[in-house]
Amino acid sequence: MPHLAEARTPLLEGGHLKLLTFNLQVGIQTSAYHHYLTRSWQHFLPHPKRRQRLNMIGEVLGRFDIVGLQEADGGSFRSSHINQVEYLATHAGFPHHFQQLNRNLGHIAQHSNGLLSRLTPSRIEEHRLPGTLPGRGAIHVRYGEGPDALHLFVAHLALSHRGRVRQLDYLSEIIRPLRHVVVMGDLNCTPDQLHGHERFRASLPLHPVRPPLSYPSWQPRRALDHILLSDSLQADEVRVLEHLFSDHLPIAVDVRLPDACLTSCLAAGRQTSERRRH
Repeated sequence: MPHLAEARTPLLEGGHLKLLTFNLQVGIQTSAYHHYLTRSWQHFLPHPKRRQRLNMIGEVLGRFDIVGLQEADGGSFRSSHINQVEYLATHAGFPHHFQQLNRNLGHIAQHSNGLLSRLTPSRIEEHRLPGTLPGRGAIHVRYGEGPDALHLFVAHLALSHRGRVRQLDYLSEIIRPLRHVVVMGDLNCTPDQLHGHERFRASLPLHPVRPPLSYPSWQPRRALDHILLSDSLQADEVRVLEHLFSDHLPIAVDVRLPDACLTSCLAAGRQTSERRRH
């Protein structure tokens, strides 16, 4: 979408990276508790306005450099066979996207995490998170090479406390040796619960930035959606966006990268472009 590209700031202008995390709830319009009952059928059946909602969401997502999605559909009956991650990437003008299928219900539903990126990834890995009920995952994206690479995780954690503890333990082991780290997603826990997890807090020394309230979207009372930064990264602005149909609000952060990390990320993009030309 050329008009979106023209409206956005240049990638990594001033060393800033514009990040957004959003639990899409497969494009269901939710603005009251009773909608969980009256509109529950939309988790299994298509809705005629869902494509229009995706278009409106895409207009917002296109303002950012990297977007992490949760509760996206990978192209089943309920989404009119539209892969929502791919659709949003195309509509919003992202050159790179990745879908992680976490719970495969065949033609009925394709529960997925998603990544949309203007920055060129050097490597993408999928992680199946432990838990009593399968179906939770994390995407690990590396931008650049070596110790100054940027490592970004998009995750959707379990509803149960026991499941989240196991999943945070799992992520802690991966994060521990890394230097520049972003963890973002619907983590289904409050900031106090995150800080109370000793292994995770030790693996990712966090800035004392209190995330805005994001759930429920029509009357936010809890901070369940997070963009967490290692202490090597600086958050210049943290904000919550307006209601975009889902029961969660999108959370956005402008991140200032250290010079060495910025250089590594840009070098990876140039190397990828050169390989494609040859």
